[in-house]
Amino acid sequence: MDLQNLAYALTQVAHNFGAVAVVGAPLFARWPLRLQAAARRPLAWLVLIGWAVQGLSGAGFGAISYVWYGAFPDIHGIAVAALLLKMACAATGFVLAGLLLLRALRWPAPRHEAVWGVLLLLGVTALTAAAFLRWFS
Repeated sequence: MDLQNLAYALTQVAHNFGAVAVVGAPLFARWPLRLQAAARRPLAWLVLIGWAVQGLSGAGFGAISYVWYGAFPDIHGIAVAALLLKMACAATGFVLAGLLLLRALRWPAPRHEAVWGVLLLLGVTALTAAAFLRWFS
C-alpha cells in the first residue's frame, strides 16, 4: 500500500466533511425555515468544528508533501490566490462561528441573519477557491 496516497486520501476525506459542514450548516440555519438562535447553536458548533477541520486538513496536505518530498507543494499564480482566499475564509468563518457561540443569544435577529449569511458566503467562496486551487496547481 502506498502510504503517501493513503495519507492524502484520508486527509481529503476529513477536508470534504469539513466542507460539507461549513456550507451545509449555514444553509440549513437560513433555509427553508429561519431557526431561532437557540436552535442554531448546534449548527454553530458544527460550523466551528468544520472550519477547524478545514484549516487542519489543509495544513495536513502541505505537511504530507513536506514529509514525502521535503518541500511544500510548488504552487503559483491563481493557485496561491485561491489558497490565500481559502485561508482567509477559514479564519473568518472560525471567528464568526465562535462569536455566534459566545454572543449570539444577545444579538437581535437581523444580526443573526447577517452572520449566518456571511458564514454561508464564506463556505461557498472557500469551496469555489478549492476548485481553482486544485486545477491551477
